[in-house]
Amino acid sequence: MLKSVQQKRLAPEGYVYATYGHPRYLKHAVASVVSLRRYDEDRPVALACTEKHENILEEHGLAGIFDHIHILPEENASIVGFKHHLHKFMFFEKNIFLDSDIIWCKDPENLWKSFEPYPFTVTGTQISDNFFGGPKNIGIVADILLRRRKRTLDHFGLTYLSRVQTGMVYAQDYNLTKKVSELAQKMLDRKDETHFRSRTLEQGRSEESCEWSMAMAMSKLDLPVYPWLQGHTSPQLDYISDLTSHDADFEYVVCKYYSDRFVYSFRGLKSNLLRKLLVNIFSLIPGKGDYLKTTPYCLHFGWYHQKQPFFEFSERTWNRLVKNYRPKTEKKKRFRES
Repeated sequence: MLKSVQQKRLAPEGYVYATYGHPRYLKHAVASVVSLRRYDEDRPVALACTEKHENILEEHGLAGIFDHIHILPEENASIVGFKHHLHKFMFFEKNIFLDSDIIWCKDPENLWKSFEPYPFTVTGTQISDNFFGGPKNIGIVADILLRRRKRTLDHFGLTYLSRVQTGMVYAQDYNLTKKVSELAQKMLDRKDETHFRSRTLEQGRSEESCEWSMAMAMSKLDLPVYPWLQGHTSPQLDYISDLTSHDADFEYVVCKYYSDRFVYSFRGLKSNLLRKLLVNIFSLIPGKGDYLKTTPYCLHFGWYHQKQPFFEFSERTWNRLVKNYRPKTEKKKRFRES
């Protein structure tokens, strides 16, 4: 068993990353922290990782990138293993948990202030659509006609279902975070009673999603999501190549953001031609084609067909650090199992 995280709090506010599996994910987290340090040099960053990843950091003299390193138990080295147990990794009084495929684009000071009223929250939208947890193809028609989403909500006694984007999670209340984590795991255990599809089967991914189960838990506990799409104050926006202007190292980032949520949802379409066609059609309706240009706090490379620029940035950043970084003689403090 891990020692109580409440006895390990290291600072008032801090960032938490988790890495496991292929070493490229460790490189991603390192690149993300490098981008973070452009804007926040003071708040500590903790990494929960496998011992293999810690050894890689030590071998290349890069352990100093992180202020604290925690060895991740095997049972927590997966998406649901980590995100359904966030209470075990609240190393700070106030924590921002982050996916590794994120690039920071501006000073997060005001973001921290805006999170303050929430004891626990996840970025998202108040209402999820039928695609959330469902098929991402023509199969969605059957879900809509058979009202599968509504049947799931009724079966679990829910009146609404938010759409959460767990690339950014904020937690400062240990007991509430534990309650959300445990309830999300129970929801996942009852997956056969829902209409949700397994991402491992439907999308060819190697791990199960944690998002619909966390969304159900938050709905059951009536917890608000943190608004994901806020225009100029958006905590994170998706990287879409032809909607994002940036330099090679993402020091300058500007996103094209459509004010209409439905029109902006076209960003996930793989075909740029189809997206532009749909935007042009809907732009015939006043207001539907309105957009602004903004810099979010974070740029999230969540779409598989849009990840290549981040892969290149991550590899370039890692190689530069390995070449120039000088290891410290003293290892970073890390947390151990009791």
